Amino acid sequence: MSSLFEKIWENHIVYTPKNNKSINSGSSLLYIDRHLIHEVTSPQAFEGLRTNGRRVRRPDLTFATMDHNVPTTERNLPIVDQISENQIRTLRENCNEFGINLYDLDHPNQGIVHVIGPELGITLPGTTIVCGDSHTATHGAFGAFAFGIGTSEVEHVLATQCLWLTKPKDIAINFVGRPKNTHAISSKDMILSLIRKIGIGGGKGAVLEYQGEIIKSLSMEQRMTICNMSIEAGARAGLIVPDDETFNYLRDREHSPKGEIYEKMVDHWRENLITDNNAKFDRIIDIDIKNLAPQVSWGTNPSMTVDVTEAVPSPDEFAKGNEDEKNAAIRALEYMKLKPGTPITDIHIDRVFIGSCTNSRLEDLIEASIVVKGKKVSGKVRALIVPGSQMVKFQAEKLGLDKIFRESGFEWRDSGCSMCLGMNPDILSPGERCASTSNRNFEGRQGKGGITHLVSPIMAAAAAIEGHFVDVRELI
Repeated sequence: MSSLFEKIWENHIVYTPKNNKSINSGSSLLYIDRHLIHEVTSPQAFEGLRTNGRRVRRPDLTFATMDHNVPTTERNLPIVDQISENQIRTLRENCNEFGINLYDLDHPNQGIVHVIGPELGITLPGTTIVCGDSHTATHGAFGAFAFGIGTSEVEHVLATQCLWLTKPKDIAINFVGRPKNTHAISSKDMILSLIRKIGIGGGKGAVLEYQGEIIKSLSMEQRMTICNMSIEAGARAGLIVPDDETFNYLRDREHSPKGEIYEKMVDHWRENLITDNNAKFDRIIDIDIKNLAPQVSWGTNPSMTVDVTEAVPSPDEFAKGNEDEKNAAIRALEYMKLKPGTPITDIHIDRVFIGSCTNSRLEDLIEASIVVKGKKVSGKVRALIVPGSQMVKFQAEKLGLDKIFRESGFEWRDSGCSMCLGMNPDILSPGERCASTSNRNFEGRQGKGGITHLVSPIMAAAAAIEGHFVDVRELI
C-alpha cells in the first residue's frame, strides 16, 4: 500500500546507486517533468551552461516569467533599480538564446510563476515540478511533487532534465471537522493554524499530504494556498490527491492536453494518483479545525500566530518551556513593537497588501471585494491589490472588481510578487505595520524595518476598512 508521494517518486526514478560509497549514496536521480524559471535564480545557471558549452536539454518543458523584481505600476517606463533591470534583461536574453518560452513583462500571461503555472495548464497531476523558489510547493495542490531548488540545481535541470534527490519523509496532515463559519474562515487560516501547532520545523524536509473531508471540499485556489505555505512549516513540498475539482480546473488550459487525450489522462489519474488505504506515513498529524477562528500573526515567523479574538502572548506562553523559543519571542516582540497582553484587535496598521503567490488569485480578490464593497479604506491606511497574473487582473476587471477596489480607496496594480518581499519598489518604510496576505513575516521581509502581520484576504480587507484588525466574522 503506497501513498501518492510514493507512487510519484517511484514513477520518476531514473537511477539509484547501489554502491554505498557512491558520491550520491542515499539519493536517486529523478526525472523532472516541468521546470519553471524566473529572473532572480536563473542568471548564474545559464552562465554555467554557457561556460561549459551546454545547451538546455528540454526547452519545451522549461517555462520562464519575471515576477520578483518587476514593477507593478508604469511598466512602460524604464526600470530605475539597476539590479532589477539587469536581471530582467538577462532573463530575456537567456530565454532568447536557449529557446525557452518566456512570458515577458508585456505578455498577457505574465505573472507570478506559481500562479501562471496552474492557470496555463503547465502544472499537471502526477508530475515532478521544480523552480528556483521555495514556494514551488504551491503546485502540489494538483497532485504534483513540486519543490524549490537552488541555483546550481537549476543549472543541473536545465542541462539534464534530471536531479539528484534524497527521498523526503512522508507526513499526513489530517484536518478534522469543519469551521463553524466557512464564509469567514479560509484555507489561509487552516495552514496558519497548522504551522502554529507544529512550528516552523514541524515538517522539516518532508512532503506534507493534506487530507480530510474539508480538503476535498476546497477549491483549487484554496488548496494552492495551503500547499504554498507548506514551506513555512519547514516542509519540502505539499501534496493533495487530485480529484474532479482538479481535473475540471485543468481542462482546456493552454498547455493542458486536449480532447480525448486529456480524458484518457483523467481516467489514468483518477485510478492511479491516489493514496491507498492503510498507506504508511512516517507521521500522521491531526488538526482539529471545528473551532477555528481567523488567524493573525504577531511575531517574526508564521508559527507566532493567534486567533484574532486573542491577545499577544508573553514569551513564556509562546515558548511552553523551550528557552530558544522564549528568546525568539522576546526578540520578535521587540521588533514588532508589541507588548504581551495586547488584544489583536487593538493593533492598528499603516498598510494593507493583498497579493503574493499565496493569496493573489481571482477567488482571493472576489472574497476581499465582498468585504470592501461600498466601504472606504481608513484614512490612516494605504492599501494595494496586486493580482497574481495579468490573466487574473483581466478576469477581475471583467467582473468589475477593480472598480470596487478603486472606489474603496485601494490601489490597483499590475501583476508581480510586489510587497511579498523587498526586491521591488513596493516596500514598507521602517516602522510601517502591514496586514499582508503573503507567506512570510520575517524581519525586513517587506522592507527594512517593516512590520508584517500575516492574514487571509478577507481579514486584510477588513483591516483596511477599519484601520486595525477586526474579527471578520462580525462583518460577514
